[in-house]
Amino acid sequence: MFDGVRLDAAHEWARSPDGREDGAAHWCPPRFTIGVTHVRSRSLGLTAALLSAALLLTGCGGGDEKKEPKADPTVESAVPDTWPLTGEELPEGKSAARNHPVLVAKIDNTSSASPQVGLGKADLVFEEMVEGRMTRLAAFFYSQLPKEVGPVRSMRGTDIDIVSPVDGILVTSGAAPITKDRLARAGVTFIEEGAEGFRRDPSRSQTYSVMADLKVLGKSKKVDEVRPDDYFVFGAPEDLPAGKPAKAFDVDFGNHTTSWSFANGSYVNETSLAGQGDEFPATNVLVIRVKASYAGYEDLANNRVYDSKFHGKGKAQLFHGGQVIDATWRKDGPNGALTLQAGGAELKVPVGRTWVELLPEEGSVALKR
Repeated sequence: MFDGVRLDAAHEWARSPDGREDGAAHWCPPRFTIGVTHVRSRSLGLTAALLSAALLLTGCGGGDEKKEPKADPTVESAVPDTWPLTGEELPEGKSAARNHPVLVAKIDNTSSASPQVGLGKADLVFEEMVEGRMTRLAAFFYSQLPKEVGPVRSMRGTDIDIVSPVDGILVTSGAAPITKDRLARAGVTFIEEGAEGFRRDPSRSQTYSVMADLKVLGKSKKVDEVRPDDYFVFGAPEDLPAGKPAKAFDVDFGNHTTSWSFANGSYVNETSLAGQGDEFPATNVLVIRVKASYAGYEDLANNRVYDSKFHGKGKAQLFHGGQVIDATWRKDGPNGALTLQAGGAELKVPVGRTWVELLPEEGSVALKR
């Protein structure tokens, strides 16, 4: 005891690391226990409250005991960014954010449009019914902007539901006043003929001669580099549920039929009007059943113009890898995200380029052997 402090020291012999009690045993440094009770300071005359502390100094580990190696810091690998319209990965470290918006070109799809230009560089294509139950294309461009696409034609009310999920800007030759008013009220932006970036191709007939340079148009609508939302919920082909064989099929709009066949891992549009080598390579064909109604006006040939309602819910079919999967779709409002279900579970669209057939309920899909 030293001035109220008790020091106890004990020399200990420990077993060797392997537990032997022989000459391999080694000496442990002293273990001290320091107990402090009622320590009074003579100089201040103050009484401290009960204090207790224990200090344990040990070195019993064995001279040849190996130290545990330190774990390396966990380094999380960066998740590659993906293109919003295809789900395809970019090279590591690259971003899908661009300083231009998604541009959606309205392209004629009648024989007078041949050859269509630029489809081979589109990320996504919608085929929609217009007047006379013919069809027109809404081709989405984001990952690359070609210098020429066309022939560019007029837009429709249907385009509100098509472009809104990614804030797409329509590239158009114009539109009827009633359609322009509808798009304006919906907050949809469009660029029409007369703006820098449009030209007329003198080798084509007047109605089908409007061509657009998307590089120029993209610069005119320069935005902050922000990646658009994904258009679909993307997934891997191996995650798809079982389907039924669908190597070839026809999609009939009433006065136009698009024929598809599966070959070499993708679907080929047998009725395409695209120039040779400029065809759209469809990894997937997605048929969305929609309600079509009279738009309230006629075209110059006195044909009724139709708008399709691409929000709400309905039936769908996903064609991929030579198989077709029956599904349902849902989209809440023009800006809503498109979701698919099959067998009560979420159906993901395989990564790649997709052609969407916005088919009226009265239209038909015929599988061919």
